[in-house]
Amino acid sequence: MEDLIRRYASKPSNGVIEPEIVIGADGNHYELMHVGWNGSRRIHGSVLHIDLIGDKIWIQHDGTPSGVASELAEEGIPKEDIVLAFRPGHVRPHTGYGVG
Repeated sequence: MEDLIRRYASKPSNGVIEPEIVIGADGNHYELMHVGWNGSRRIHGSVLHIDLIGDKIWIQHDGTPSGVASELAEEGIPKEDIVLAFRPGHVRPHTGYGVG
């Protein structure tokens, strides 16, 4: 997961914004944040948040342009092992990914 997060950690093209990678001490929580300023506007927010829970990859937040779930599936991770946690539970069975 760390490699995946690092691939998305490029510096935004506008403002003075830095990517920050946050990895939980247990190695099961990964988050990419953008922190800084765009002119007079404060930027502080999650770009990507992934948790490893049990034997599944839970995508808690996905602010990437193309969606990280499809990238994980293309890398060979079975879709049923990827949970789109940012979708309500009743919607997940219709996404083509795991339900949790």
